[in-house]
Amino acid sequence: MNGSPRPGVIERYGEFLPVGEATPNLTIGEGDTPLVRAASLERRLGVAEVWLKLEGCNPTGSFKDRGLAVAAAKAIEESAHSFICASTGNTAASAAAFGARSGTPTGVIIPARGVALGKVAQALIYGARVIPIQGSFDDGLTVVRELASRPGVALVNSVNPYRLEGQQTAAFEVVDTLGEAPDELYIPVGNAGNITAYWKGFRAYESAGRSRQLPVMRGFQAAGAAPIVEGAPVASPDTVASAIRIGNPANWERAVQARDESDGTIEAVSDELIVEAYQLLAAEEGIFVELASAASVAGLLQRARGGEAMGDRVVCVLTGTGLKDPGAAVRYAPKPAEVEANTEAVAQALGWSLN
Repeated sequence: MNGSPRPGVIERYGEFLPVGEATPNLTIGEGDTPLVRAASLERRLGVAEVWLKLEGCNPTGSFKDRGLAVAAAKAIEESAHSFICASTGNTAASAAAFGARSGTPTGVIIPARGVALGKVAQALIYGARVIPIQGSFDDGLTVVRELASRPGVALVNSVNPYRLEGQQTAAFEVVDTLGEAPDELYIPVGNAGNITAYWKGFRAYESAGRSRQLPVMRGFQAAGAAPIVEGAPVASPDTVASAIRIGNPANWERAVQARDESDGTIEAVSDELIVEAYQLLAAEEGIFVELASAASVAGLLQRARGGEAMGDRVVCVLTGTGLKDPGAAVRYAPKPAEVEANTEAVAQALGWSLN
């Protein structure tokens, strides 16, 4: 099920994963994503080193491919005949892709409103059975948990422990690239699996002698969907960042454990700051992310402007590509003006001299 010279996360990091000879080497080319230095953010904020982990460069455009590679492979090993998940979009796309790759029928349950069209389109074209429900992500997760009790049905949400096993490989890559764990890691928090997985990965690498330090973990929820920050589930989460519009995270306790063990924080950032970070990343760093991804950089802006102390080397995780939701770019970018088809009109629109 490989068929590619580029190793996926199972082949590359198998020694750290719960895989064996019976586990298929299932991959769509996930992992090995860029870690890019953010010179503009460094100048703007006075931080010595800011690095951006571009998880939108995974095959389906988000970090979810790492976890689905392992979860899907283990499900096949355990004789599952179907995959199922609830999703705000990214898990749906990834699960559907791995279902297509492995020939496994896949059902995805999404909220009927508020899911980015690009994500729905992916799940549909990969051939998944997409079921919109009149409810939230949390409602959908309740439904799929019940459906997954049927024999042969594998639940591939992040409540599946194999998802986090795969997602931890991003932490391995950060250390492999930098030669050491960063001082701090900034990451969006929705269902809270990713902050849990990164912490697991950093700890595994330290235990294996691959790194000498552990980072401070800093997670960021949207202010309108911040149950961990508020200390109680949010019945009707509301944020422009649809991928983290989750009111009762499945990995709540483990995320809090990652926060506390690393002496870190989980904080809320406003939609306004998320949009500012989204625009800044595109305009100054040339990186187009989906809105939820910008929560990590929004958190960096918030802490820097608040005068909070931070480490010399910071990594911000950008979880998904902006192509997931091009409509957001249309909403938040300047609208181009139509001009006549002549040199003078175009030059004037560009602000150029005709001389």
